[in-house]
Amino acid sequence: MYPMAPLVRTTLNAAARVAPGPAGRLAFHLFVRPLGRARLKPGERDLFAAARTGRLRVRGKEVVTYTWGDGRRPVLLVHGWSSRASRLTAFAEQLIARGYSPVTFDAPGHGEAPGRASSILEYREVIRELHARHGDFDAVVAHSFGALAALFALRDGVRTARFVGLGAVGSFDLLLAGFRAGLGVDERVIRCMRDHVERRLAPGEPGIWDRFGADRDPGELGAPVLLFHDEDDDMVPLAQARLLARAHGDRARLVVTRGLGHRRILTDPEVVAEAVEFATSGSVTEPAATAAEGRVAAG
Repeated sequence: MYPMAPLVRTTLNAAARVAPGPAGRLAFHLFVRPLGRARLKPGERDLFAAARTGRLRVRGKEVVTYTWGDGRRPVLLVHGWSSRASRLTAFAEQLIARGYSPVTFDAPGHGEAPGRASSILEYREVIRELHARHGDFDAVVAHSFGALAALFALRDGVRTARFVGLGAVGSFDLLLAGFRAGLGVDERVIRCMRDHVERRLAPGEPGIWDRFGADRDPGELGAPVLLFHDEDDDMVPLAQARLLARAHGDRARLVVTRGLGHRRILTDPEVVAEAVEFATSGSVTEPAATAAEGRVAAG
């Protein structure tokens, strides 16, 4: 729930009618602010204390980066919204044990990175920069909003041999619907925000708003896809994973879990082991033209 939602709703709905430019800026400012900042957990401290930590800037904001290994066989790990890189500790540990070099980051306003806001555009720029530094990724492993952002970057020049999505957001419209429901704003406000993004933030990329959805132009990815999604996920509906599986067709497999929700799927031993095996082998073990669903981890 957004703080002061009734006042913000009234202001935005009125402004969208008489001052669409300011309304779009204000709506975007609210849309890109994480709702809280996740803290490092005790079980994550040792791994991240051993990481090589760096900094980079995107769109004037600071990002904290973390790398391990000797730099060969890089695997990118991408955290979700209001989360942090350390939530993917279980994957990084297994990748290191197999001789891979995990690469990850805290986006602006997340984890140890300063600031109060981030966006899918900034995630894309971070991923582009890490790709420029580390080369093509052997795999990308991404959670929730991080999967949406990673697929946006992967359809825009970043290359990987494999993609793993966990509790993945597939449709940008899902985020917009949540924003509208949280504030109770009119559709006109969303149109103002879209205009702000397209005119002010990405003027050289016509139609960029329509490219945010992870099911758009799936052929541009050109890599096998493994998706894990829990039927009890209370943050991202299972339908989002099915949307992605259908979009990627016979390159994709969807594993439906039970009892793990949106967050515990990141630490479940079976999920982590299967995801890392896929990420380091490059094969989809049960391909099917309609994206077959497997099932693991009964709750």
